[in-house]
Amino acid sequence: MEERQADNGPCLGYREGPGKPYQWLHYNEALLRAKNFGAGLVSLGLPPGPDTFVGIYSQNCPEWILTEQGLYCQSMVIVPLYDTLGPEACNFIINQASITTVVCQDDRKMAQVLQSPPKCLKILIAIRDISAETSERAKKLGITIKYFEEVETMGAASQLPELPPRSDDLCTICYTSGTTGNPKGVMLTHENIVADVSATLLQLAEHKPHKSDVLLSFLPLAHMLERCCEVAVYIAGGAVGFYSGDIRNLVDDYKALRPTITPSVPRLLNRVYDKVTSAVNGSAVKKLMLKMALASKKSELERGVIRRTSIWDKLVFKKVQEGMGGRLRLLVVGSAPLAGNVLTFMRAALGCVVSGTLRPQGAREIVEGYGQTECGAPATLTIQGDYKPDHVGPPIACNAIKLVDVPDMDYFASQGQGEVCIKGTNVFKGYFKDPDKTRETLDAAGWLHTGDIGQWLPNGTLKIIDRKKHIFKLSQGEYIAPEKIENIYVRSQYVSQVFVHGESLKS
Repeated sequence: MEERQADNGPCLGYREGPGKPYQWLHYNEALLRAKNFGAGLVSLGLPPGPDTFVGIYSQNCPEWILTEQGLYCQSMVIVPLYDTLGPEACNFIINQASITTVVCQDDRKMAQVLQSPPKCLKILIAIRDISAETSERAKKLGITIKYFEEVETMGAASQLPELPPRSDDLCTICYTSGTTGNPKGVMLTHENIVADVSATLLQLAEHKPHKSDVLLSFLPLAHMLERCCEVAVYIAGGAVGFYSGDIRNLVDDYKALRPTITPSVPRLLNRVYDKVTSAVNGSAVKKLMLKMALASKKSELERGVIRRTSIWDKLVFKKVQEGMGGRLRLLVVGSAPLAGNVLTFMRAALGCVVSGTLRPQGAREIVEGYGQTECGAPATLTIQGDYKPDHVGPPIACNAIKLVDVPDMDYFASQGQGEVCIKGTNVFKGYFKDPDKTRETLDAAGWLHTGDIGQWLPNGTLKIIDRKKHIFKLSQGEYIAPEKIENIYVRSQYVSQVFVHGESLKS
């Protein structure tokens, strides 16, 4: 985190719920609390250093970041757990990484961990209040419960010096949902993440985060895309506000925070698009106006004009802009393919130069990228001023990309098509305790084989055209294995044969 840049400005924002204002932790306070939390863990008996793994099971909130930065103050490693994995997978992770300590958001999540906890689990740290029955259950199981503030107080009293990590130390094990079987733990170092974020900032050029920026954080911090976006904002000394915890109230969070940057997923943008198109469907006049507005804004985009002051903005797009707080200038889309028509719609609807307290040259942008947890997050990113949809941009500066022949699918590198392979300072060190899977994915020369089929376009950008394995990714970012679904359908006496198709633009 950059104290000098931020000049002790607002760092982490949270709100108690709809209708409540955002409250802020400033940079100095956030850094001090993180340092104390890390020292408090050592006081609890956790050895400092990169062999100590600490789990976190929580939605996005200031304590998530305080835990992460606190662990780094003592060179420890953060291992996120998340809901979508389910209780078995959470137990598998705690077990595989021999995690003794997990930071839990609330009573519900703690109760889940306590259902049948692995033997190695000794300490649970609660961010919010927990019930008497949960603490009773923990006591019976011989697990100690501490509150987050207690740990901070212990750390402050200990006066323990920091033990900063080295660049090649592990910083996180990010488990990715395996399509079948157990999740795989992606081992990322501090160098991996710093390289990836720095290269992304280079690619964003004048659109990169700035001290006056505010990011709305709602995509799970358990995924690398959200974490890389936030690191980029902390480097600039900007502010990150966390959503109030319920995705149904997201519009309210947008209006209260009025963010300038937001990482998003196609599913959410699809929803905005569907809402607008269905709102005009009943009226021929409205339909025509939307069509004219889009055509006008699209031709401006093609000439490199981005503004929010046209007649169409006032007549047609104002509602969309206000729904996202009215100040958005940078929308980072990741996790799944986004349909070209939705991308162009969002660019037109949100487009335009941002006036007011933001940098006047801070034109609004939607950038698309491509990457995997295994390479930090982005490995390619579109360049500003390129308004053609349906590609993911050129490689970013920290990695090289090559396409490799996949003869059985008829893709050949000589024809500019093949499996996308990535090599660079952002490429992971391997899967935790899984040498076989590591060998399948990382070759001897250090190239990461992504399993995606790409094609080079004449202008040097990459387009993802197919998938090597029989799995597809839906718009909410989840991988689906059709074989698994087919096997379930085939069990039915009414089904003799089944074919499952996945539409990657739908959820």
